Amino acid sequence: TSKGVYHMVFSSLQFIFIFLPIFFGCYYMVPNRNKNYILLIGSLCFYFVGTINNPEYLILFIISILIDYIVALGIEKHVKYKKIILLTGIFFHVGSLVVFKYLGFVLMELSKQMESFNFTKNIVLPIGISFYTFQGISYIVDVYRGNIKAERSLLHYAVYIAMFEQLIAGPIVTYKQVRKELYVKKINRLSVMEGIGTFIIGLGLKVLLANPIGKLWTQTCAIGFESISTPLAWLSIFAFTFQIYFDFWGYSLMAIGLGKMLGFQLPKNFDYPYLSLSMTQFWRRWHMTLGSWFKEYVYIPLGGNRKGFIKTIRNLMIVWLLTGIWHGAGYNFILWGAVLFIILVIEKFFIGKWLHRYSMAGHLYMFIIIPLTWAVFAIDDIGQMGVFFTRLFPFLSQGMESIFPNDYIKYWNLYYPFFIAGILFSTKIPFQLLKKIKNKTIITVILLLVFLACTYCMYKGLDDPFLYFRF
Repeated sequence: TSKGVYHMVFSSLQFIFIFLPIFFGCYYMVPNRNKNYILLIGSLCFYFVGTINNPEYLILFIISILIDYIVALGIEKHVKYKKIILLTGIFFHVGSLVVFKYLGFVLMELSKQMESFNFTKNIVLPIGISFYTFQGISYIVDVYRGNIKAERSLLHYAVYIAMFEQLIAGPIVTYKQVRKELYVKKINRLSVMEGIGTFIIGLGLKVLLANPIGKLWTQTCAIGFESISTPLAWLSIFAFTFQIYFDFWGYSLMAIGLGKMLGFQLPKNFDYPYLSLSMTQFWRRWHMTLGSWFKEYVYIPLGGNRKGFIKTIRNLMIVWLLTGIWHGAGYNFILWGAVLFIILVIEKFFIGKWLHRYSMAGHLYMFIIIPLTWAVFAIDDIGQMGVFFTRLFPFLSQGMESIFPNDYIKYWNLYYPFFIAGILFSTKIPFQLLKKIKNKTIITVILLLVFLACTYCMYKGLDDPFLYFRF
């Protein structure tokens, strides 16, 4: 990632106290017909700040919008050549994703294998490319299928792709989900207040829970996996398990909240995934917009589960390897996708029904399997991953003893309040309690306290970048 990427994350003082007041001041002042102009200008400014060290990425982003717009119109106008036009658009998107996200990794690996080939330059990942690429592809494919009409207004299409609230890390929004709101925005006091509340809850999950508990994983990586005890290994991977969830769910809630304030209904991205009884159910509840994208634009076009056992397995394998690769360039992401594919196949054909019938067994199974899959995701060095797994399961190692067998006591004493909060907020209980409070003053006070606590932490420099900005 470039040095400029994190200048305006949602959980930063600059974004909350400078960008939002100026932007919304202008947005609410202008009449409905001009709101899209303000939204586009604001979104491009937001993106520009993130790419300030690599201004060419703003140009790439604008070119990407123009290509989608032209391709969609071309598909409708030249029906005879619509397949070639569609493939040209998809080739551009996939090509730019491959060049900016994976080429550096491939060239680095080649330079390791071939002495004559020396590649050391790090290709900087343009922020949001994984998300706006998928939105662009979904749009031109939907136009090709005849599900939607090509957007005649370049302004409206540009706003759909560039909306700052979902540009950097989703949710992945299809054009048909927001088409009406691009033309008519229903903004009232209630939707704005709901949006502010949703934004603050997301901010709280990110700043007060994901950031502090994530420090334990960072500290464990800094110590070195060779030196940690088995209990600390488990504590640290549970910390990462909570960090990635509250980080990404927090971001999605902030995006949805901002969407409400803008007059858009963005799709839900998480549905309490840690309450799932199987990995299959988990992936229907985690990053739901990515899952539905792969289902609609990869799995079903390949034939889904309609063409027999072998092809169903093949289609699942393609989807899960692509899911792994989409998250990043690294062997760990390919391995992670492969591991998920194997687990999901075992569930589909063998243990899935049993896990759902005996919920206690399902929860216990998920309690172990979720952190193990996140360990594969989180550790990019395969050798270090092997060391970490010998720490999780000491019987895998030959006589490796921990240097500090009681190290976990110190870290448990430091972090246990965040683990308790993590478990609690993984359930529906806190949110159901919040909904039961009918007194608006009490809700306002709670949200204000959360906001003030977040502001204090951000002021103290505890506003870590979002994990999903890397993908």
